[in-house]
Parts: sequence; C-alpha cells; structure tokens
Amino acid sequence: MKKELICIVCPMGCHMQVEMTGDTLSVTGNTCRRGEEYAIAECTAPTRTVTSTLRLEDGRSVAVKTAAPIPKDKIFELMAILRAATAKAPVCIGQVLIPDVFGTDIVATAAVQ
Repeated sequence: MKKELICIVCPMGCHMQVEMTGDTLSVTGNTCRRGEEYAIAECTAPTRTVTSTLRLEDGRSVAVKTAAPIPKDKIFELMAILRAATAKAPVCIGQVLIPDVFGTDIVATAAVQ
C-alpha cells in the first residue's frame, strides 16, 4: 500500500511517499530525518493536538487545547468529555482545567475573569 504525505515538520513541505509492505515502511521524498520520522508516525500511530472550547459554570466559554498530542482515534471521545465538563472562572492561560485525559491535560489558551 502507498500513501502520499506532505511533511508539516518544517517549512520545506516535502512531498513524501510511504510504501507499506507487511511490517516494513519505506519513506521517499523527505530531505531530513525528521520528515521520515513524521511520515512513519503518521502512518503507524497518528496523533493530533486538539483545540476547542470548554463551558464555564456561568455560561461563558474558554478556549482550551490538549497540552500534548493525543491518538487521532481518541478525538471524538475527547470532544464528548469536553462537552460534559465545566470549569469555574476565573481561568488563567495555561491553567490545567481537566487533568490526565488520554495521557495529557486540557489547558486554557485564554484568560477569563
């Protein structure tokens, strides 16, 4: 099976091809080792940093994100957790609002008084 990717690790945006044969992956088109590592990770265990909002108890909302990338197949579960949760104002940038969700924290990316 072949997959084409555009590398997002640096501004060069290399057009890479990943060929998967059994348990073996071969990457072509990358100009650096980081591109090869990105392509392999994207084809074997893709992750994403998720940004969203979290409701506050007073009805307002605050922008949040995962502190680290989570497995791509956990995004819908994460969104259900965010829909069900609330936080209490005031909120500071970087404040952990929900700890330990899929191995990372949900942190505020904006301040709310």
